[in-house]
Amino acid sequence: MHEHTLAQLSRALQSKTLSSVELTEHYLKRIEQLDPLLNSFITVAPELALAQAKAADARIAGGTATALTGIPLAHKDLFCTTGLRTSCGSKMLDNFIAPYESSVTSRFIDAGAVTLGKTNMDEFAMGSSTESSFYGPTRNPWNTEHVPGGSSGGSASAVAARLCAAATGTDTGGSIRQPAGFTALTGLKPTYGRVSRWGMIAYASSLDQAGPMARTAEDCALMMQVMAGFDERDSTSVDVPVADYSAGLNDSLKGLRIGLPKEYFSDGLDAETADAIHAAVKQFQSLGAEVKEISLPNAELAIPAYYVIAPAEASSNLSRFDGVRFGYRCEDPADLTDLYKRSRGEGFGPEVKRRIMVGAYALSAGYYDAYYLQAQKIRRLIKNDFMAAYEEVDVILCPTSPTPPFKIGEKIDDPVSLYLTDIYTITANLAGVPGVALPAGFANGLPLGMQLLGNYFSEARLLNIAHQYQQVTDWHSRAPAGY
Repeated sequence: MHEHTLAQLSRALQSKTLSSVELTEHYLKRIEQLDPLLNSFITVAPELALAQAKAADARIAGGTATALTGIPLAHKDLFCTTGLRTSCGSKMLDNFIAPYESSVTSRFIDAGAVTLGKTNMDEFAMGSSTESSFYGPTRNPWNTEHVPGGSSGGSASAVAARLCAAATGTDTGGSIRQPAGFTALTGLKPTYGRVSRWGMIAYASSLDQAGPMARTAEDCALMMQVMAGFDERDSTSVDVPVADYSAGLNDSLKGLRIGLPKEYFSDGLDAETADAIHAAVKQFQSLGAEVKEISLPNAELAIPAYYVIAPAEASSNLSRFDGVRFGYRCEDPADLTDLYKRSRGEGFGPEVKRRIMVGAYALSAGYYDAYYLQAQKIRRLIKNDFMAAYEEVDVILCPTSPTPPFKIGEKIDDPVSLYLTDIYTITANLAGVPGVALPAGFANGLPLGMQLLGNYFSEARLLNIAHQYQQVTDWHSRAPAGY
């Protein structure tokens, strides 16, 4: 059963050749057997999952099912879920059970999907390897000595290991696309504002965006159909009609204009990754696409701009975790100041503390104009680069990461080296444009990823392009040995 894609499982459930209870029990057994090594889940919810599966089977029998009714999914552990722990991968929220449901998870519940549990992640989504989690690192099922990427590494590992049909992730600087590339998955970062952030614990509010992680573009289309839409509770939600993401999957790519940004194919790119992408270019050309070199001249400024803006917003967002209202509280504080200091000092991990301090410094009197304001000006230049590029081409094709998945522990003590793994993904978040990551090949048994970046609200077109590529390649259909 786990060998089938989400779309195939959906058809089997609708035809009643398979029940949601059978499917859910199968996945729960796989999680029990295989996840102790991978550590892709923080919380598994068998009782909730089986209750939802029984309700889904009744809904299918009654003829009121949707495409996702009865499908077992996992959610990144920063989406608030009623009655289920939402930890954000942090000691600070290890005991937090939300009294409400996030918009994203509510939409899946309304569609009849099954919640298997909550997946591991870098603490407060701050990381690119899922090594900063309070619950320990997640391993890549393609090679368990290597990272699955981050911060949505738990979702990536779970889907790649066939422990769930698909999963949700969030992307602040590449945290859906980079782990998708590291685990041979398809992952979509929607346009900023396309998916509601209500009930999603914030890292950097002007950059965070939720999206689907699955094995194929077709699966992501089914997920997006549920996730996308206006939400009046989210002030950044955009009231734009939701496309039918599955309707155009089989559209021809003839005449499609693909741009290759010369800045992304420099000396810093691993040779095997570059070769894989150039092979993909030939595939797209055989499908009728036209390819040309373009320039994103301010791309080199993305890393410094991002690592001012994101920590600044994080320092503000995380100020609410003070040991008073919810979350971790230190024992026997001497006074209120001691309560604040020790609760935050003991509750946050090293990477979160580092980013809070950087952000607080960037926002402090005397430095706001020099750092934060300048970073926002660079952000506008990066957006302008994309807008100019989309006058020449329809989509931009580039790597998701400069290297294949690296080993656990290899970069964790070198924050700058770890930050640079996001060099190709951060620009899309700064500009707010959508991007889809998909597998492009393998090197020494490890997945290589690429991404397609489109203009605002072009998710349907991106999924169509990815789907057409997946009709003539088999990278997405390969499974890790033993899974």
